[in-house]
Amino acid sequence: MFKVDIFRSTICKCILLYLNYPKIKFMYFKFVYDKTLAQSSYVIGCQKEGIAAVIDPKRDVDTYLKIAEENELKITHILETHIHADFLCGSRELAALTGADLYLSDEGGEDWQYEFPHKGLKNSSQIRLGKVLIEALHTPGHTPEHLSFVVIDEAACDEPVMLFSGDFVFVGDVGRPDLLDKISGNKNSNNEGAYQQFESIQELFKLKDYIQIWPGHGAGSSCGKSIGAVPMSTLGYEKIRNWALQFEDDKEGFVKELLANQPEAPTYYAKMKQLNKEKRPLLTEIPEAKNLSENEYRKAKKSGVKIIDTRQREQYAEGHLAESWNFIHTDTFSTKMGWFMNYDESFLLIARQKETEDLVRKLMRIGMDNLHGFITPAQFLEWEKGNLTTATNIDKKTLETKLNNPDVQLVDVRSETEFKNGRIGNAINVFYGNIPENTGSIPTDKEVIVYCQTGGRATAAYSVLKSLGFDNISIYPGGWGEWNGE
Repeated sequence: MFKVDIFRSTICKCILLYLNYPKIKFMYFKFVYDKTLAQSSYVIGCQKEGIAAVIDPKRDVDTYLKIAEENELKITHILETHIHADFLCGSRELAALTGADLYLSDEGGEDWQYEFPHKGLKNSSQIRLGKVLIEALHTPGHTPEHLSFVVIDEAACDEPVMLFSGDFVFVGDVGRPDLLDKISGNKNSNNEGAYQQFESIQELFKLKDYIQIWPGHGAGSSCGKSIGAVPMSTLGYEKIRNWALQFEDDKEGFVKELLANQPEAPTYYAKMKQLNKEKRPLLTEIPEAKNLSENEYRKAKKSGVKIIDTRQREQYAEGHLAESWNFIHTDTFSTKMGWFMNYDESFLLIARQKETEDLVRKLMRIGMDNLHGFITPAQFLEWEKGNLTTATNIDKKTLETKLNNPDVQLVDVRSETEFKNGRIGNAINVFYGNIPENTGSIPTDKEVIVYCQTGGRATAAYSVLKSLGFDNISIYPGGWGEWNGE
């Protein structure tokens, strides 16, 4: 009878717990991912206290305001892992709208300090959100001031359960240190950063294997060379699969491997570093793109406003302006804009009206704010009738007939790493993002055929070369993927 009573009592307690489950206040956590820049941000908070922090917010911050409203949370803290180079962080916009405090790194030395008011964080600095404790961990390497954030959910246990690792550790990779060389003009920082990255990894090993790692980027980001596609991992799993965690005491081997075969650094990264570090105008609402009248369009065109054609490459090939650039409206649109556009230069878009809000969001995430307006494809075709040129696309069979022709030059516009792993015929490698400063390596007295992996970068490269005066040029849209049977 005694055992039966205990059983009944236990069942009753479980039922009561179940009935009261909705009233229990747990740690709140939300993963926010921008696939266009492969960038991760996070909302974490204490539901009991109704407060939350946002880590590394993107600039269109209405996403976080909606999350907070839907979950009855007040955003009181905003954190950044480091001075970002690949996107314009929305911390100051979010702070202006919510009144939240900015918590930013004061590590890294004089050259790596934020130049606007904030609450400074050092190694071991703590931030409390009710039962959620966040501790800063200085993890230099990717950048000198870089912080990671260790999270303890005190309502559950006293041990760290999560690590927001920023650009320190990714799934399957670690942050590259050579970006500083490419965007800051410091030609000697990469080795120093690589050694710092090795030491930071030694500190990482002091954490428990079960700790969850939530990084700042996913696959496709240029902040690493082999970032995995899944959004999170654990330290124990990374010890098994992450190449960078396999070197133990081999510091020199780690440094050599870390600096090898890193992808090209987009040119806009330097501008992002500047804008994320210094005071700048805030953009607290999503701008509405203006649909230009014919008169406004012609006036803008005459004044030299750059024309960005976002139509699909087949439409572009059928008829376009020779001076326009074809950056297709895909997830990589903002990256292409960042590669080629001058931040002081005004531009207009050829785009469908229903796509303009998404395009504006992509642009504002990298601080590209000089949008003059847009015209629709229908308006463009009507207003520019008789002024259009066509692009020449060739198929695989045609390309095969031209391979040994001395008057034909293939230009592979993929990355150097991709090119090293296989190319077509006598192709030379000019990465598409670096074309404007490397036109001298592309012959003007031969037929030029550009190709990439699947056609997108090749069409962008074609349009840039066309605007620079290259006339005898065509595209192999099938690219290396078709040629190699991939």
